[in-house]
Amino acid sequence: MIFATRRCAMDYERACLIINPRAGQNFAKLNDLLAVFWAAGWKTDIAIKVYGGHAMKLATRAAEEGYDLVIAYGGDGTLSQVMNGVMNARGQRCVVGLIPGGTANQWASELGIPIDPVKAAITLVTSQMRKVDIGHIDVRELIIPDAHAMDGQDQKQQDARPSQHRNVKARSKAKHHFLLTAGLGIDAAVISNVSKSLKYRMGRLAFGVAAMHKMGEQHPFPVQIKARGAGDDNNILWEGRAIQVLLGNTRRYADVVELTPYAHIDDGILDMCVITSGTPLSTMQQITSLLLRRKPDDTTTEYFHGTHFVVSIPATIDIQLDGSAVKLKDYLGKSDWKALQQTPDPEQVMVDYHFRAMPYALRVAVPRGYSGDLFEEDSTHGEAHRAQKQSTDVETEAAGFHERINTGLFESKAETGEDEQAKLADDKASEESQREIPQLVTRLLDHGRKVKVVAVSAKLEKNDMYIVAGGAVNSSTGEIKPVAVQIKDNTILLRYNGETAPPDIVEQLREGMEIMVEGKKNKRGVIAAQRVVV
Repeated sequence: MIFATRRCAMDYERACLIINPRAGQNFAKLNDLLAVFWAAGWKTDIAIKVYGGHAMKLATRAAEEGYDLVIAYGGDGTLSQVMNGVMNARGQRCVVGLIPGGTANQWASELGIPIDPVKAAITLVTSQMRKVDIGHIDVRELIIPDAHAMDGQDQKQQDARPSQHRNVKARSKAKHHFLLTAGLGIDAAVISNVSKSLKYRMGRLAFGVAAMHKMGEQHPFPVQIKARGAGDDNNILWEGRAIQVLLGNTRRYADVVELTPYAHIDDGILDMCVITSGTPLSTMQQITSLLLRRKPDDTTTEYFHGTHFVVSIPATIDIQLDGSAVKLKDYLGKSDWKALQQTPDPEQVMVDYHFRAMPYALRVAVPRGYSGDLFEEDSTHGEAHRAQKQSTDVETEAAGFHERINTGLFESKAETGEDEQAKLADDKASEESQREIPQLVTRLLDHGRKVKVVAVSAKLEKNDMYIVAGGAVNSSTGEIKPVAVQIKDNTILLRYNGETAPPDIVEQLREGMEIMVEGKKNKRGVIAAQRVVV
């Protein structure tokens, strides 16, 4: 199923930047980011996450207050919180953007967003808005075995015991949406035991440390997977014992392994990967395949695709959304949680998790020119579009040739001879002007601002300008302060030899290059360039 998509330029006015401070790490380049956003014309406010779940509340408030863009500055967990907050807002219409500042940064990697925050900001201001699918999760039912029937029974007898089916009332405060993945099993157990301070110090290695502690405790668990249809019928797709269940809206997992290699974020479908239990040999084969081939071994892997799944697993199995652990307690009412706590063996309680796709439910910022495989629309129509464009280019070139003939643009020497005298006069005036330009360059080199380039934007469609992010060097102290240079159509571009440079020379600037800028700088670090020596 393919739904019509929209792409819009990011020509917004109000942005809210929600920051996960990560022990202060994400404050280092805050002024650099703000300079870029203000240069793009975005009136940007900042909000700082203080406690767990705070980013979700901040995002809800920002969306309800009418911000055009809500930007998560952090990792996939912060992005997930912001996305859930936006989805919880009444009448939300804002776009969700990202400045990577976390550990895995899977969403950034999937879309090709630079990890460097300043380069990510430059990418963001020229991004396009695209609508994407998200996943929705809730708990509908607890299946609690009769306590008296459990005593003294073996597993086969317990499976046939009478059970109490409790319908669960959904709680609005829980995280009900995921953008990337939802995992049940080993991955969630590891994630829930990662030390935050260790993660800030060691990065991804912290997950390896947690895995070594938890892997020995993990055992296969019973799973039943049903497909929920429009007629409210439940078709059992698979039933057995597994060590991992993963639902993917995107392809890569932890930016390393492709557990859902055929997922698209705009097809209205969730992809599921189930790693089943097996013999010690098959388990070793699975581990080897994940480490070396970066994909599961098909011998003990099941794949499913659908719009709505019901996954029944024991209440003791951990769950994660977008790389952050969530608790079953958050999805249960007080009476349901109390009933679960009073059960002698919670491992015997089965939970029905409902996972469903929400087609085109979220507006996100996607880098302009993204050419990956995440969007089904791009994969389906890409070749046809390229072929059509090539054909159109040929036709346009031919039409232009005939137009030049018909309008007399190809003139004979006799017809143009009468203009030679005027041309000579213009050339003489141009030579005199060229003698003045080196003096202007010299003055700029002596009195202009030296800016060391960090990143350069593509041309902004709304303002018809480039933004150069960098650091302005104080000639007397050597101190470098972040700036964002606006280079517009009326900005005069000069080479160091005094020649006039074409506007697209800005696109050739690279990190580490230096330019000399003349123009007024405001208190936010934005320079409206009048002249630039490149």
